[in-house]
Amino acid sequence: MSTTVTSHRTRPPAQPETLRTRRLPGYAAPAIAVAALALAAAIVYGAGIGGPVLVIVLGALLYLAGLFAAANAVEGRRAARNRTWSALIHSAFVLAVVPLVSVVWTLLSKGVQRLDADFFLTSMNNIGARDPNGGAYHAIIGTLEQVGIAVLITVPLGLLCAIYIVEYGRGKFAFAIRFFVDVMTGIPSIVSGLFVLAFWVLIVSPWFNDGRPSFSGFAAALALAVLMLPTIVRSTEEMLRLVPAPLREGAYALGVPKWKTILRVVLPTALPGIVTGVMLSIARAAGETAPVLLIAGGGAAINFNPFENNQSSLSLYVYQQAGNASKYAPERAWTAALTLVALVLILTIAAKLLARRNRLSR
Repeated sequence: MSTTVTSHRTRPPAQPETLRTRRLPGYAAPAIAVAALALAAAIVYGAGIGGPVLVIVLGALLYLAGLFAAANAVEGRRAARNRTWSALIHSAFVLAVVPLVSVVWTLLSKGVQRLDADFFLTSMNNIGARDPNGGAYHAIIGTLEQVGIAVLITVPLGLLCAIYIVEYGRGKFAFAIRFFVDVMTGIPSIVSGLFVLAFWVLIVSPWFNDGRPSFSGFAAALALAVLMLPTIVRSTEEMLRLVPAPLREGAYALGVPKWKTILRVVLPTALPGIVTGVMLSIARAAGETAPVLLIAGGGAAINFNPFENNQSSLSLYVYQQAGNASKYAPERAWTAALTLVALVLILTIAAKLLARRNRLSR
């Protein structure tokens, strides 16, 4: 007796009509955006109530409303909410990028006018109001020396303070350190300049200058160090806390002392974040004008010695040239601003490249 089994290929059941979703065509969002901008322009300019900025703002609101209505009618309420929030996120991104692009474009368009050898190789010494020459060599030297001295002071202190807070500090003393570091983060730059003026310039410097107070680039570096220290401490503290605990425990299990674990395991792991915090503090210090004006005095001549006589900086140079009555001063100010931004950018890129060469990332 034989049984014949016949196999039939069964087709999967058809999807119910209710599970098939409709979607807006790809051209719908751009078309709604164009229509929203056109309607906004007609309303604003027709009523005479504003300019291009109001057109963009009103157009964005009309675009969001139109996109939600179209998506709600075609795709449903849930998809409409998703599209609207996605459009809000993209709008926030554009809103954040537009000022940055505008600043960069303004610096490049106006800063290239004096981007020549004379600007980088000469100072403002003996330069009159009608002289088109003159450069920022003295200001570049002052910025590099002042920020460099401030980095040499603050980076070791900031690292040691953060290591103590994270690895050793317990109780009220560590809490007090965190509290004062947070307070120092909000100190205005002019306050740090006044502190160094009262302490270093008026009390300490007369000991080395025949009883007379003296301005110097070193005094400005001390004021910049006061501003940089809390940023380095807080950023380093947060980076050290992000290091996984098993890395420390594994080193302790192998018999490695705590100080060597911190030096060989914890710090290399947190190094990229620490470098980022240091560069943020350097960027802030390089752009400060008030402390340099208050305790370094500025100056038009080149001064390589940060411990004697007045010294300028790029930020102070920009401030002075922007307020100068000479028709050639604005060009110098824009070029100096571009130089300052480029200098910070170069230092940041170099620091990032060096931070990648740590032991644990090889």
